[in-house]
Amino acid sequence: MIVPHTVQQILFIVFGIITLGGAVMVVTRRNLFHAALFMIVSFFGVAGLYVLLEAPFLAGVQLFIYVGGIAILIIFAIMLTRDMMNPNVVARNSQWVPALVVSLLLCAVLVWIAGGYHFEGTPDPVPAHSLEILGQTLVAPDGLALPFEVASVLLLVAIIGAVTIARER
Repeated sequence: MIVPHTVQQILFIVFGIITLGGAVMVVTRRNLFHAALFMIVSFFGVAGLYVLLEAPFLAGVQLFIYVGGIAILIIFAIMLTRDMMNPNVVARNSQWVPALVVSLLLCAVLVWIAGGYHFEGTPDPVPAHSLEILGQTLVAPDGLALPFEVASVLLLVAIIGAVTIARER
């Protein structure tokens, strides 16, 4: 058994447990609202891992976009699935056994691949002007601005569609 020696290693283990525990609770909860709340917990764990990786921009994006986005997801999930929130309605999923088998096989493959990989050395230091480089990449004419805007328009269309479907007739 590997014993952690530094505070950073202990925090990594704690944030990893928070992330994985939240993810497991997401897929095992029957209540949609509770599953979304556990997804928020998992996203907070991922943000903590980004902080440990000295990536404050990614940690901020994780908190603002994903955690904020999940709050909106909860609202739309409740709007679209009012019957699922009713305790008298039984939600059944007859495909949980094949899903469990596929998940365990995928997990075994990932553990096998990660176990065969030799991790060596320490990563290169993050350049001091990394946020400036990221900003220039996002807004450059040949950068990522167009795909970012296309994704935002698609999300807007999805929100409008969800509201239209959920609207009472």
